Amino acid sequence: MCRWLAYSGSPLLMEDLLYRPEHSLIVQSMHSTMGAETTNGDGFGVGWYGDSEKPGVFRSTEPAWNDRNLRDISGYIASPRMFAHIRAAIGSPVQQTNCHPFRHGRWLFMHNGYIDGFHAMKRDLALAVAPELFSDMEGTTDTEMLFFLALTFGLTDDPPAAVARAVGLVEEAGRRHGIEFPVQMTVATTDGETTWAFRYSTEGRSRTLYHSTDISTLRRQYPDNPALHLLSDESRIVVSEPLGGLRGAWREVAESTCVVIREGNEELLPFAPTAP
Repeated sequence: MCRWLAYSGSPLLMEDLLYRPEHSLIVQSMHSTMGAETTNGDGFGVGWYGDSEKPGVFRSTEPAWNDRNLRDISGYIASPRMFAHIRAAIGSPVQQTNCHPFRHGRWLFMHNGYIDGFHAMKRDLALAVAPELFSDMEGTTDTEMLFFLALTFGLTDDPPAAVARAVGLVEEAGRRHGIEFPVQMTVATTDGETTWAFRYSTEGRSRTLYHSTDISTLRRQYPDNPALHLLSDESRIVVSEPLGGLRGAWREVAESTCVVIREGNEELLPFAPTAP
């Protein structure tokens, strides 16, 4: 599996998210406590928004704990919205084009989980991708395929509906190929202004997902904790597993849920696939 985080709020240095928390994503790349694998060393990626129209992306096949370039640039890049992902590959090659987050225009997309039976249904899914989008696919992962299916089904207009249609298509293809539980996912996507995160699996036993609680409340509860003073009141973080053990700082996202984070506010919505 993989581990990821999605941050939104006032501009924050990348190193404050990746390196400083006691159970940071860098620590999780070596010692994940809630993932299917302890080690997530098959590459990493970060995406961030700045002054340009498109988000910046830096991806590498190096283990996150061992990449000096990541350690260096993270002390210089500050952004109000960041994605970060550490990879544990399942089947697909370890190469840069398979590292998350994936980018298309202003959109970023990352995933923890897998499409069971992806090899068998890959052609069926590929033929459903819009022809004008197909040539932009660079890698070989099930995640990138899911991203481009969501783009095909209107991700830029209605992300929850588009992801629901994409998942519905995968489940239908899985049934045709005799796959009992095709989808296992926690997914995050953003256009730089809003973040949508999803927790869903066909089996109803999804990988872990958490969202941060209100920062101002935590600051009053723990006035001597310096990490909380780095975050503005509108800051929100969605993570595969908590970045620390601070009591009350994290809430688990329920099964079949979409988390919407916009302008410092979050909304939890039910999520269910839509039959194609």
